[in-house]
Amino acid sequence: MSPRKMRLVVDNIRGKRVEDALSILKYTNKEAAVWLEKLLLSAINNWQQKADTDSSDDYELYVKTAMVDPGGIIYRFLPAPQGRAYRVRKRRNHVTLVVANKVALDTEA
Repeated sequence: MSPRKMRLVVDNIRGKRVEDALSILKYTNKEAAVWLEKLLLSAINNWQQKADTDSSDDYELYVKTAMVDPGGIIYRFLPAPQGRAYRVRKRRNHVTLVVANKVALDTEA
């Protein structure tokens, strides 16, 4: 998917709470929303693993950083009239999604 198409959806969830971002992605009618929902769920799970908690419901997680950068381009060719070929650029992207907590973690041992 091209970075331009992905940025349309990423701009909607930047800075939002995780619950709000998931509901926005669930009802967004774009293919990018499906990919971002998987990525956001993975980011939440990674945060839980790193924070050593069983559930993220007790914390106020939000989307701290959401960026889309262009990735590699795959070139394909389509046949064109009079023996020519049209070049098709299949664009890719890199999405950076950072989930953070607004409430300080209890570090009591």
